[in-house]
Amino acid sequence: MNISSIIVKTMPKNYDAVWANLQECEICEVHFGEKEKGVIIITIEGECVEEEIQKLQKIEEMPFIISADMHMSYCADEIEKMKENIDMNETVKELNTDKPIEEIQYFGSLKGKY
Repeated sequence: MNISSIIVKTMPKNYDAVWANLQECEICEVHFGEKEKGVIIITIEGECVEEEIQKLQKIEEMPFIISADMHMSYCADEIEKMKENIDMNETVKELNTDKPIEEIQYFGSLKGKY
């Protein structure tokens, strides 16, 4: 099962019509929007990426939609495969150190450190 969030953009004057169309279309769930910005956040689900792309294309073809871009995607099967390959005991062992706290330098970000 895949779940993806989509950012839909429209003109603020068309916001209400796009919101209603998305609510009625039955291929997505509507979660949040900002009428002043013409932005609506929706999610779609599919058994595979191809199914999600078909749904995204249908959304893009709806009246008054300027763009519909996939923002985040979650694939349950991929996550499960990744979990199988993680040895938590080894990961925790790598994180535990005997280094005194005074010798640990932190510069506000761990990005790229591990």
